[in-house]
Amino acid sequence: MSSPTTQAPYYYVPEPSKHPIRASIGLLGFGVGMSQWVNGHEWGAYLTAAGVLWLLFVLYQWFGEAIHESESGLNSVNVDVSYRWSMSWFIFSEIMFFGAFFSALFYARNIAMPWLGDIDHHLIWPNFAANWPNAGPGGLIEPFRTMGPWPIPTINTAILLTSGLTVTWAHHALRENHRKQAIIGLATTVGLGFLFVILQAFEYHEAYTEMNLTLSSGIYGSTFFLLTGFHGFHVTLGAIMLSVILRRLIKGHFTPDNHFGFEGAAWYWHFVDVVWLGLYLLVYWM
Repeated sequence: MSSPTTQAPYYYVPEPSKHPIRASIGLLGFGVGMSQWVNGHEWGAYLTAAGVLWLLFVLYQWFGEAIHESESGLNSVNVDVSYRWSMSWFIFSEIMFFGAFFSALFYARNIAMPWLGDIDHHLIWPNFAANWPNAGPGGLIEPFRTMGPWPIPTINTAILLTSGLTVTWAHHALRENHRKQAIIGLATTVGLGFLFVILQAFEYHEAYTEMNLTLSSGIYGSTFFLLTGFHGFHVTLGAIMLSVILRRLIKGHFTPDNHFGFEGAAWYWHFVDVVWLGLYLLVYWM
């Protein structure tokens, strides 16, 4: 466990901040913009982009202040422990978030599907076939093809597994005070993360243009895009987090005994890796 070694207050408490309300404005714009965008309103895309840019601007300033506090020696061991617990609970909340979507997928496939295929419901929907993937009663949903594990999902699996190894390499190099190796390992991780997102964008383009697989493609389409889309969003956030850590590492921040910023981002990246393995097996193979 790394801990600060410089003299610091027992527990540093910053002044009241304007950043939370400013960040909430950006999130509101993002949420409203996305809801309008997926419903066919072109202006929703612009509001979404504006919300994201504003949120990134706020986070840049907010985390910049937190970094300044850390580099100024204000964070004691108690603050370090607080950061660790905060990051742990944050990742736990993310586990529950994805657990809800995995549960929805399980319910649709293993509970609702057989139930809707029994004799009582067959009288209501005679053309309904209780199998997965399901397109609902005949004629209501346009025909579509399902997304298999090859080639992009399998390639992306190899990319994320490799990125997990490179971020671990970088962490161990930093603990051994081999900064150059840490920078190389972390830069490789960031590059692999963004490569994953680029390949997933190609996958989505193929789904919409060649497979007619969209959010409107029944329960299969909605669960597929919710699970893979939110995961891709988390990969993007993780890659941005690691990019910030990489910049700090190049500037000389962190020491072998004081580098929780690095560790917290690495924890998050490993979480993203594990979630993808579940997605890869349950969404693309089963």
